[in-house]
Amino acid sequence: MKLFQKEIQLKPFARGYHLITALIEQQFPEIRQIQAGILQVFIKHTSAGLTINENADPTVRKDFESFINDLVPENYHKFIHTYEGADDMPAHLKSSLLGNSLQIPITNGKLNLGTWQGIYLCEFRDMGGSRELVLTAFGN
Repeated sequence: MKLFQKEIQLKPFARGYHLITALIEQQFPEIRQIQAGILQVFIKHTSAGLTINENADPTVRKDFESFINDLVPENYHKFIHTYEGADDMPAHLKSSLLGNSLQIPITNGKLNLGTWQGIYLCEFRDMGGSRELVLTAFGN
């Protein structure tokens, strides 16, 4: 059994949904040493999230943004946690809805994603700053 773990820091991204699959593969080449296993990606933040979805058409990412903003609106009159800005409490809720970790199969040294699948960083803040990911790969 092989086990690799690395923390990486992402550059600040604008609010929205950003493909980070290639970035993860570039910064974590140890994946290539695993023939059959799992990659876990964990984001160490409560106002950003991770998901897997369409990697080809950028309008999918724009639709994600529109829908989740309608689902969890800013300036919702019942929010109490407002001292960090109007986008903060909605970002916490969006993070919980989409999640903070992913598990992706590794097959023959490569992420075994579908043809049209990519890993998204979901940035829910206007000024979220850099984000940290913990990457853990294990297998044979």
